[in-house]
Amino acid sequence: MMMRAVIADGSGGPEVLRFIEQPRPGPAAGQVLVKVAAASINRPDVSQRRGVYPPPPGVTDILGLDLAGTIIEVGEGVTRWKVGDRVCCLVQGGAYAQYCSVPQEQVLPIPDGFDFIQAAALPEIFFTAWNNLLLHGRMQPGETLLVQGGTSGVGMAAIQIAKLVLNATVVATAGTDEKRAVCLALGADAAIDYKHPEWDVLAAQASGRSGFDLILDSQAGDYTARHLAILRDDGRLVLIATHRGSLEQVDLMNIQRRRLILTGSTIRPRSSQYKAGIAASLEQRVWPLLSNGSMKVLIHSVFGFEDVAAAHALLDRNEQIGKVVMTVEA
Repeated sequence: MMMRAVIADGSGGPEVLRFIEQPRPGPAAGQVLVKVAAASINRPDVSQRRGVYPPPPGVTDILGLDLAGTIIEVGEGVTRWKVGDRVCCLVQGGAYAQYCSVPQEQVLPIPDGFDFIQAAALPEIFFTAWNNLLLHGRMQPGETLLVQGGTSGVGMAAIQIAKLVLNATVVATAGTDEKRAVCLALGADAAIDYKHPEWDVLAAQASGRSGFDLILDSQAGDYTARHLAILRDDGRLVLIATHRGSLEQVDLMNIQRRRLILTGSTIRPRSSQYKAGIAASLEQRVWPLLSNGSMKVLIHSVFGFEDVAAAHALLDRNEQIGKVVMTVEA
């Protein structure tokens, strides 16, 4: 049986996206096969299309990192999941397709009250936020957090995890009044305009503690030294992307003297076993908050499968507030 899927035919703008037909996969041992109902469009997909974020070795070149749908087949050794289960999944690639095989450890139930579109928007952002706040960032209850880019998908997930799970003080940055209002509505204690020439000073003042225990940063470049300067002693700066380029000059003696930690992460190449730990934590501590409405996922736009290029063009313009999701029909 054949299926349709989307790849990037070369590197460039949305025009390089191409539909292909290839045999439908089957689940290997320990995997489930999902009939995809919806897939979200993430910033790493855009980076892969541009040629700057290739898939890990051995991973399909079909785009897409998370999806929601129905299990139609289970592989040998799968015990929890069964045919007919409605699920959402994190994958290393392959979500922009009518069918996708997924390691059982990277599958989660759809939260109560969520449809496929809403559920498809969850895995990549919540896995990433949890990984960087709790594992790499070692965040403790009651600490202070700066989220650089509060209305990105990961930013919105991080604000809510920090507030509702860790009771943190959270300051977020965003470039418009509308986006800053969204940050506040999601629980941020303050929202700062990153276009202000002294955004770092304003953010530190808003922390209430003259700085931050943890900064979650997707910018890097010329922001790095300014972030290090507003960390408290023993603070951690976690890089999740480098939209402003590679690191510029930093004061290494300051890092040593104040015991600062500068680290980074990408979850995509990590093993299914590593992701299984995050999935278990999310299901226990985050999924109930999604089910009861305490946590929210904001959907900005929904596109059809045929309109994948238009969905990518929207992310290129950086106009969205919330997730962009694509419906998929087999």
